[in-house]
Amino acid sequence: MVERVIATSDCKKLIAQLEAMHGPVMFHQSGGCCDGSSPMCYPLGELKIGNSDVLLGTIVSAPFYIAKDQYAYWKHTQLIIDVVKGRGGMFSLEGPEGKRFLTRSRVFTQIEMDELAKQN
Repeated sequence: MVERVIATSDCKKLIAQLEAMHGPVMFHQSGGCCDGSSPMCYPLGELKIGNSDVLLGTIVSAPFYIAKDQYAYWKHTQLIIDVVKGRGGMFSLEGPEGKRFLTRSRVFTQIEMDELAKQN
């Protein structure tokens, strides 16, 4: 099964740390407003998800959403959520930890695109 969003081992460790502090979490891929295009991490249920959001999958146990208009641009890529040193988005849970989530991506192969078409 092809996954639209995956997490690096460093990302998984930070998610576990945040969940230990805040309980279950969720992600939303920012559209570039206040916090650039950073993936934003919130306590589960804190961000209202609506009809304009797409569930890409889960990383660890955290649901990962993206706005439909963003998805239209990124649907041909796999999002790889990583962690780097630095200040995160001002509304994202990792900010005080001196780290921030970062989205990397890679273009799906044609075989993966065919598989994704079957999954939908």
